[in-house]
Amino acid sequence: MPNLPKPRLRRAGRARQLVVPPPEPAERKPNVETITAEGLRWLNIERPSPLECAWLEEQFDFHALDLEDVLSKNQRPKIDEYPEYLFIVLHFPVFDRNVGRLNAGELDIFVGPDFLVTIPNQPLQPVAYLFERCRSKEELREQLFGKGSGFLLYKIIDDSFDYCFPMLRKIGNKLDALEEEIFSGRSEEVVRDIFNVKQEIINFRKIVRPQRPVLRDLERTKQRFLAAREGEDLEIYFDDIVDAHERIWDMLENDKEVVEGLEETNESVISHRVNDILRVLTVISVILLPLTLLASIMVMNVRVPGQGTIGAFWIVLGVMVVMLVGLLALFRRRGWI
Repeated sequence: MPNLPKPRLRRAGRARQLVVPPPEPAERKPNVETITAEGLRWLNIERPSPLECAWLEEQFDFHALDLEDVLSKNQRPKIDEYPEYLFIVLHFPVFDRNVGRLNAGELDIFVGPDFLVTIPNQPLQPVAYLFERCRSKEELREQLFGKGSGFLLYKIIDDSFDYCFPMLRKIGNKLDALEEEIFSGRSEEVVRDIFNVKQEIINFRKIVRPQRPVLRDLERTKQRFLAAREGEDLEIYFDDIVDAHERIWDMLENDKEVVEGLEETNESVISHRVNDILRVLTVISVILLPLTLLASIMVMNVRVPGQGTIGAFWIVLGVMVVMLVGLLALFRRRGWI
């Protein structure tokens, strides 16, 4: 009779373990910070994602193209006017420490009679600092919010432009340092430094220049949406923003001229130094040329006067010394050495 297979007994120590599925991650909430006071809401959304844009679409009746522009990273400064709100795109310089140069930080703004939404695509220190001050200081919050969304918008843009002036002062200090280094004998070493400062100025100008027509349009359209609640005219405030922008542009124009002048001066110093080196080498060549000619004549394979005598050697050597001293005296008198 064939042997039947024996059943395998399950050991108590190796009981079947239940596989519990991992818990599903909690749904991420939109990263929206809000301050509400005096009937006005200020919402700040830093580095928006599609989730934050979907939240804005649910809470506000914003145009889909504006929400698409919020996620886009290639928007030019502009202002779009709608029946119930304004959509503003502004750029401000931000120093990127990773690459060591200025980049454009974009600030998208939705503003209406009772709300203001700021959406920086990267941390903007003036906006974040003002938001934290309004959240922590009740007196400042009541002062800014009580004057309406127009005045709050002015304060945000004004602080952002004021933040540009320390950057411009640093560029001016770099230009002063470069000027000292050029005339201290380090002209060859400062070529790269001049290029870096010139690149900063070019990037700064590329950020600031396209905003000039936007600020003019904002000055024209502000009355419809941005009227102050206390009846105060906002024209003088937005004129101040335009004046600050013009001052920034004038400083950039001045720095541009200065760096171009330093670049030309540095090239002149380098060229002058090269000319000095070539002049010295030319003088040495001219001095050695007659001496070499005389030595070549004396070693020709023909009979020359005094050949084979020790006296002729000293005579030739003396003639070489006299020629050397005479040429040096002539060049010194002409100012060539």
